[in-house]
Amino acid sequence: MAIGRSFLSCAAQAKASRSAQAQGSVNPEFLTTDEAGTFLRLSPRTLEKQRVQGGGPRFRKLGARVVYAAADLRAWADSRSYEMTSDPDYVQRNSVR
Repeated sequence: MAIGRSFLSCAAQAKASRSAQAQGSVNPEFLTTDEAGTFLRLSPRTLEKQRVQGGGPRFRKLGARVVYAAADLRAWADSRSYEMTSDPDYVQRNSVR
């Protein structure tokens, strides 16, 4: 009986370890343009335009690849948080040019 319980607890630990590893791959530190777009609910094309024109989240160029750090995406999104449309920062950023 003790052997059966020991085996089950080892199997449960192994399953938990695999689950933790799988979650790590689900939430990577660096995201591709497509993944970043999904994360922010923007099209990848919008992020591409923002890389050229400015105003988008910080990105990294790793060889030929462009990646975004998840922390940078959160910081960029948080910097666009407003309480109402009459907030001075909102009015200045979104004024018609």
